Amino acid sequence: MRLHLIGMPGAGKTTLGRALATAYEVPFRDLDQEIVRREQRTIPDIFAQDGEEYFREREASVLRDLIAELPDLVLSTGGGTPCFHHNLEVLLESGLTLYLAVPVSELVRRLQRQAASRPLLAALPDAAALETRLAETLAARQQFYDRAPLCCAAPACSVEAVRQLVERYNAAV
Repeated sequence: MRLHLIGMPGAGKTTLGRALATAYEVPFRDLDQEIVRREQRTIPDIFAQDGEEYFREREASVLRDLIAELPDLVLSTGGGTPCFHHNLEVLLESGLTLYLAVPVSELVRRLQRQAASRPLLAALPDAAALETRLAETLAARQQFYDRAPLCCAAPACSVEAVRQLVERYNAAV
């Protein structure tokens, strides 16, 4: 069982991923946390010291390492992971990919207090700017997210809802 969670920052990939890993009794990894562990520095530090392109290259490398290392896994990816370095193809070929669809208004509510710790959102002055940035980012990423064979829309995306989606998908394949 390998399940990859994709979606915007604040979609709940890490929270749901941990719960799904427990339910399926498989390891859980958060790709961003794994990058931090391997780099021995925070993501804002990586962006500040080496830039986004270095981060995206490292992200692609760590993604491939995790997939090679763990045949059973629930993986929470970063919001931009599927959009760079053919990562989406890697995700689609190596497991079942689930897109967590969350409206921009809900993402703003969830991220307002955390924006300063997220490199691509940190410089935004207020909630209106955050909403604009998230809407623009979602518009650019939607083409990648929509390729996931499974989609779970907030607020209905629970462990049980995902289990049912996975069961229906597996029965149809």
